[in-house]
Amino acid sequence: NLPCLSRPQPLFHATTPYDFEQHRLCVVEYKTYQPVDQSAQLAQVALYSYMLKEHIGVPINSAVYSVLPDLRELTFTWDELKNTVHQMIPHKLLQMRQWVNWQQGQPDPPPPTSQSYLCEICPQQTKCQTFFSSADDQADSPEPESTSTDSVSLPRSSRPNGAESGVGTRVVDAHSTVEQKVEVGENVPPNADEIGESLVQTLESFGVGVTYQGAAIGPAFIRVKLKPMPGVKVNSILKLSDDLRVQLGIVSPPMIAPQAGYVSIDLPRPDRQSAYFDRYIQPEDLPPTASTRIAIGVNLEGQLIEADLSDPNTCHFLVGGTTGSGKSEFLRSLLLSLLTRYSPRNLKVALVDPKRVTFPEFETIPWLYTPVAKESDRAIELMDRLVAEMESRYQKFETNKCNDLKSYNQKNLQNTDRLLPRIVCIFDEYADFMAEKETAQALELSIKRLGAMARAAGIHLIIATQRPEAKIVTPIIRSNLPGRVALRTASEADSAIILGGKQSEAAYLLGKGDLLYQSGANLVRLQSLFAPTIELNTKLD
Repeated sequence: NLPCLSRPQPLFHATTPYDFEQHRLCVVEYKTYQPVDQSAQLAQVALYSYMLKEHIGVPINSAVYSVLPDLRELTFTWDELKNTVHQMIPHKLLQMRQWVNWQQGQPDPPPPTSQSYLCEICPQQTKCQTFFSSADDQADSPEPESTSTDSVSLPRSSRPNGAESGVGTRVVDAHSTVEQKVEVGENVPPNADEIGESLVQTLESFGVGVTYQGAAIGPAFIRVKLKPMPGVKVNSILKLSDDLRVQLGIVSPPMIAPQAGYVSIDLPRPDRQSAYFDRYIQPEDLPPTASTRIAIGVNLEGQLIEADLSDPNTCHFLVGGTTGSGKSEFLRSLLLSLLTRYSPRNLKVALVDPKRVTFPEFETIPWLYTPVAKESDRAIELMDRLVAEMESRYQKFETNKCNDLKSYNQKNLQNTDRLLPRIVCIFDEYADFMAEKETAQALELSIKRLGAMARAAGIHLIIATQRPEAKIVTPIIRSNLPGRVALRTASEADSAIILGGKQSEAAYLLGKGDLLYQSGANLVRLQSLFAPTIELNTKLD
């Protein structure tokens, strides 16, 4: 065995055993719990194999083993990683070196961590809070501050008992979304308290005593807050979902989750409302250095939740949802949230629509990077072109001594001919192209490379499918698509493929835009926007 590459910790260390099947060394990292961010875990173990390859000159495979909540193995050959993750390592190391040398007054400060609970034990905590305290003030285009809300995150089954759940007053981390307070309108049913009290009585009939703590009302569902009486275990409420489904006469079992100080039970609204696009997003013409945000959905507080594509946790997305889930309308509203705020000179969109029904009204817009791809050969050509574009941009960044698209455009603001637009590729019905082996291999190779490397180049993938099967959305594809949106799925297994771990909740969503949004360790329930008719300003360019 070669020496460990990381400092030994209880059930968390890397070793280098021998892969007898391939006659090759293999770096293995052992973890107690399955990682929340698969892509970060892949990058970490890939760094180990990269360092060993540089040191001893032979290819090294990579593997991650976790034992809770069940034994799981992720393996990656050197050949799978050399054209994806490994190509980004020199760039990442350079980026980290520049962060270490960053001084106040300079642009592009180090980004905040997406796992803020680690700050409490970080040895650099004091330095970070003082040295970087005004980092946001130094940025050329500071992000709006996020608002605190009473919305809560659904618990993750892969989180250890007793660990911080991240449930609190913030919907998601400030660096990965922007929250805009928008009036909800006259859509609050007057009988929310009546529904809550009825639920209390139903639980009492099962011998479970609770007190009603109020309700939060969203467009599609009501979240009833109940506090168990002394001596009543939370698990006694969790296991009653099927019984409540029968007693309350609802189509799907209600989502029940422990929260800070209460248990939440989500029930469908009897007078379900739509979240109309034009009430939440107004036309803008944002500059080329502005962050690129996509609309995800509306939370229980009537706030629009958006994802920042420049953030590592939300740079690429996997979207899944069965027939009737609202997937096509979600993709359409997401696309419109880009087109209404970014001009064709600052944004290009690449669309893949094999069923020819998701993007018909967008086929002549000036934002198109290429004509809408509808056949497999056109989809392959598009993805190959995006890979070539990514490589060309990195060459430009190197020449201009820039890290990413934002710093490159910032440097060339006075020379508009050199500005580069951000490119967002929305690939609907990805599974439709996976039947033919050659097509599947070609697309998967391009998606691997783009998923691992394209964020800093300003190229982003949104891969959507009705059938998120394991053989189609492979682990290495999933690891490179950190952002997840699950609309209603056909099965619990499909839900788990999209959200990871054993997250089966998406199988019990209400459909028509009811969704679960995962950003890093946060999982929140939202309602997607609905855009029946939107006029685009095609004269922005």
